[in-house]
Amino acid sequence: MTPLPFAVDLLAVPEAVPETRRMLRWRFGEADVPGLLLCVSELLTNVIVHVGEGTPVTLRVSGTGSGRVRVELSDPAPGVWPAVRAAGSGDESGRGLLLVDAFALGWGVEQGPYGKTVWCELRAPAGLRPGQVRGRADAVSPGVSG
Repeated sequence: MTPLPFAVDLLAVPEAVPETRRMLRWRFGEADVPGLLLCVSELLTNVIVHVGEGTPVTLRVSGTGSGRVRVELSDPAPGVWPAVRAAGSGDESGRGLLLVDAFALGWGVEQGPYGKTVWCELRAPAGLRPGQVRGRADAVSPGVSG
């Protein structure tokens, strides 16, 4: 199976985080994807915490022309902008975007009139052939909901 492109609509609920990781692990098979799983988990958790539990989102994972993997998470809240926080040593949260920044080659936000898309790009996972990371996500598959 070619793991990319991949797109799914889901509800941003706590149960969707491990379910989405399982879905991506299955999709990527033997490929080494811990950075991808971490970035998807952190972006989805940010929506749950800062936009609201139960928010409908679209996750897209696709290839780029340069052989990178691009993760995009779209939500309907254009006014809730992600921001890197300085978490204290005793804080239990507040490091998600710092982790995304550490693992990703780049990340950002694209704002639209009815929502926004937070994206990041990662090196292609070990174990994937170059042709497996070239596809772009054009259509959204029916997917997971909470």
